[in-house]
Amino acid sequence: MTLADVPAVSALEQSLFPVDAWPVQMFFDELAQPETRRYLVAEGPGGIVGYAGLMCIEPIADVQTIAVVPDREGRGIGSTLLTELIDEARRRRAADVLLEVRADNPRAQRLYLRFGFQQIHIRPRYYRDGVDALIMRLPLVPEAATETGGEPPTEGNRP
Repeated sequence: MTLADVPAVSALEQSLFPVDAWPVQMFFDELAQPETRRYLVAEGPGGIVGYAGLMCIEPIADVQTIAVVPDREGRGIGSTLLTELIDEARRRRAADVLLEVRADNPRAQRLYLRFGFQQIHIRPRYYRDGVDALIMRLPLVPEAATETGGEPPTEGNRP
């Protein structure tokens, strides 16, 4: 994602998440922190069809946002974006990737489960409309390695 993408991403954000949409300035603020953030867009023939962002402050990476326009769902765009975020978390040496997902969004929950995320907690009434958030975690470093001070996996030795 570049600064030039922000107006289109913000417009998508407003239409996809009308209750919980980020203000446009938040995207600019996030892009201004490349040392701890990575944001991506997916483009189709008509423009941006998805976007995603990651914050990584070692040892934790957190998926800040991920979205795909409804008429492009089911085509692997969300999976591709999530794969890129997880790869970025590994490059930044994160031990875990965390995310929040709406309790009433089973499609997104299934995507995260396919990637190996596990629900670890619930944040009651997290969203503005009162819906709970499920907190999910994907360990990137085997438990034994973190307990013994082992090195996180690199591109050549992924779990």
